[in-house]
Amino acid sequence: MALPAFRTANAADMRRSMGRFTTGVAIVTSGTGENACGMTISSLTSICLDPAILLVSLTEGARTTTMVAETGRFTVSVLSSRQEAIARRFATRGGARFEGLDCEYGEFGMPMIPDSLVHAECEVHSAHTVGDHQVFYGLVHNLRCREGTGLVFYSGRFGDFHDFGHEEMPWVF
Repeated sequence: MALPAFRTANAADMRRSMGRFTTGVAIVTSGTGENACGMTISSLTSICLDPAILLVSLTEGARTTTMVAETGRFTVSVLSSRQEAIARRFATRGGARFEGLDCEYGEFGMPMIPDSLVHAECEVHSAHTVGDHQVFYGLVHNLRCREGTGLVFYSGRFGDFHDFGHEEMPWVF
């Protein structure tokens, strides 16, 4: 089958095309107490191992984006495959996102989503505006990880990861 012809990229085509790239799902939080806020993201990547730096891309003008810029700090909670409802809760605008969640709080005093696979407390290393997003590079101060299956996002749908039964792929550093 032949591939379709190239055409100029637009927002709808970009969303559909990048939806073909399976990603993990995380929640970024910032602020403390009544000012705590958070949002579901799939734009998260490890940039550097030493020092530990990760990248998150957040929607310009969102409350969480503004709070990260103001405080210079944020947390990342990588969700497990059993946390789809929480991912959906933090993906919608408005609402009492933290209501009923027994959040954990680290050194920065910012909420972390309970039962997540990873919690990372980050200080903004640098930030850049790129189109309609703010890209934050976070220097990871505190990190913890537990075993489990991650929640994934593909083509507008949530799911989980099923391996092919192979041995773990060693990365050469």
